[in-house]
Amino acid sequence: MTNATQPSTAKSSTANTSTANASTVITNIGLLLTHDNEQPEIENAAIVFDGGRVAWWGPTEQAPAADDHVDAAGRCVLPGFVDSHSHLLFAGDRSEEFEARMAGRRYEAGGIRRTVALSREATDDELLANATALVAEMRRQGTTTIEIKSGYGLNVRDEQRMLRLASTLTDETTFLGAHVVPAEYADDRAGYVALVMGEMLDACAPHSRWIDVFCDSGAFTEAETRAIIAAGQARGLGARLHGAQLAESGAVQLAVELGAASVDHCTYLSGADVDALAGSGTVAGVLPGVEFSTKHPFVDARRLLDAGVTVALASDCNPGSSFTSSIPFCIALAVREMGMTSAEAVAAATLGGARSLRRDDVGHLRVGARANAQILDAPHYRHLAYRPGVPLVASVFIDGDHELVRPWA
Repeated sequence: MTNATQPSTAKSSTANTSTANASTVITNIGLLLTHDNEQPEIENAAIVFDGGRVAWWGPTEQAPAADDHVDAAGRCVLPGFVDSHSHLLFAGDRSEEFEARMAGRRYEAGGIRRTVALSREATDDELLANATALVAEMRRQGTTTIEIKSGYGLNVRDEQRMLRLASTLTDETTFLGAHVVPAEYADDRAGYVALVMGEMLDACAPHSRWIDVFCDSGAFTEAETRAIIAAGQARGLGARLHGAQLAESGAVQLAVELGAASVDHCTYLSGADVDALAGSGTVAGVLPGVEFSTKHPFVDARRLLDAGVTVALASDCNPGSSFTSSIPFCIALAVREMGMTSAEAVAAATLGGARSLRRDDVGHLRVGARANAQILDAPHYRHLAYRPGVPLVASVFIDGDHELVRPWA
């Protein structure tokens, strides 16, 4: 096992909160999931965080000393989840839409405009408070890396301010001015597309890492999507797409052609779509919270995995079609409804999410990775699906700093 510089003497605790920049050793780990190529899982393990990075892991009896000590007492330790698709900057409640869908009404993209109207009226403080609360929910459920999109402003002022606010919460910000055409441009689609590619992009690009388009029925065409993505790429933004959520289309193959990091939803796929993804660097983002909330069919993730497609599992947390912040819930759905094993679902929520964001420093616990991890109050990660709805995350580490989610003995 690779060793880094061994930390200094330890002070022992069972589950305290560590101080910033202190080294930490976690011992007596029942199962450590590292995603290391040679030893992806190790029993009776220990791991050391130092300087915000993974410094060492190996058998617990060989663990070096550190500034702080956490005794996992047989619990499972795994990488923090990487949620590669969320919409957290919004105002308002759409619970009555959810109830109507449960009663049989079909989901359509038009509900987005309702959230747009409410979000435009909200103050910066109101938007940020709501988003901050959702980020805290995610943290308590093991998510340590979060992508946040705009998309509920749909004018220059509000898209820019949503991305400015999002950038205070994460480095993974995505400009989604092309979510739907807003009501005031209902009779001038071309004018809105030009606005997105021009003045809106100019205002939003400085606050964004990515550009995204909802390329689907009721949203944007393939031609519009191609033009908008190209404009964003010319400004140095990475490409992402929403595609094949509501109907089979050319969105998936367009994402591959454009070199997009991911195409998310992938509910309705042709054989050619699967083949295109399998031969590409584009990740298929699957969002089972959407299928749960809209009654659309769940994605056949088994089909994708068997074809060699890289799959990311994300929450798509938003007020309309998937108001969940819980990756553990999504893992349970993926195992129950999408043909994934527990190991595959957890990998999709960690390694897959990192691949979707083109990150190699998160989603795993190899030596040198960012020290983003979680301790489950369970002996194995399969309990995330085995015990759905149970709050199993006991502790979270972000850049090595220990955040106690709930007391444990």
